[in-house]
Amino acid sequence: MSVSPFYWIGFFVFVIVMLFLDLKVFNRENVEPTIKRSLSASTLWITLALLFAFIIYHLGGHTATIDYLTTYTLELSLSLDNLFVFILVFAFFNIDQKYQHRVLFWGVFTAIILRVIFILSGAAILSRFQWLMYVLGAFLLYAGIKMFFSQDEDDDLSDNKVIRFLNKVLPIKEIETGSHFFIKDNGKTYVTQFMLALIFIEISDIMFAFDSIPASLAVTQDTFVVITSNIFALMGLRSFYAALSLILPLFKYIKYGLAAILSFIGFKMIANEISASIGANFEISNTTSLLVIILCLVVAIGASIISNHHEHPQH
Repeated sequence: MSVSPFYWIGFFVFVIVMLFLDLKVFNRENVEPTIKRSLSASTLWITLALLFAFIIYHLGGHTATIDYLTTYTLELSLSLDNLFVFILVFAFFNIDQKYQHRVLFWGVFTAIILRVIFILSGAAILSRFQWLMYVLGAFLLYAGIKMFFSQDEDDDLSDNKVIRFLNKVLPIKEIETGSHFFIKDNGKTYVTQFMLALIFIEISDIMFAFDSIPASLAVTQDTFVVITSNIFALMGLRSFYAALSLILPLFKYIKYGLAAILSFIGFKMIANEISASIGANFEISNTTSLLVIILCLVVAIGASIISNHHEHPQH
């Protein structure tokens, strides 16, 4: 899909304006978020993402629109794993709820920059070395199977290698009030638990990107579609956190749904490449992928709700 610089510039100006309004207008004061406010913000971002699909349709037609909706849904679903990390990190560093939005804002801002770099690099590499589709497909298949059989991680991050490394190399001083990333004491600059939480979240996002970006590029290598869908998913993720942080741990089977999605995308990558290489008339379409992603999420969430109901029946 050919996209003029006007649309690229317009999109990033829109993102910058929305980020500015988010930090300086809508969340100017540090207040504890409510479920209602979080759901309203989440609904706004989902609506904006869906409205943007009309622009994609105008630029690339039906196929590009399906690609966009598939990558958006895929990235949004895989991002649920990030929310579990956010919950653990904020609890470990004792970040008050009214300050969590500030940490997530800068985390998402940096993640957007890194995602754009990763996506452009990945698309350029795949365009030159098509055989890497097999490698990425095998990697996603492996990642999905590994996630399916992996044990739940311990909620205690005190023995985490990243945390231990940061404690060794950074001058750290905890603060009880405010939300400063750096403070000065006796002429020396220290990082606070807010900066440690931000660094850990950034590192976690980079690790998750190794799964989500290849999965998105398996759907389409159109950089405009992949970048815009990823950014909309990331922007919405911050809003989803306040609402989902309370209920997401109840969905104990969501991990298996995400594992199934990764495995399916990996299988699709390999199957479609084999079919193209031998000239066979077989292809798993992105419409099918979109339906499978939604089905995996619905089944995982539904199974979690039924299981919780049986374990804790209401009287």
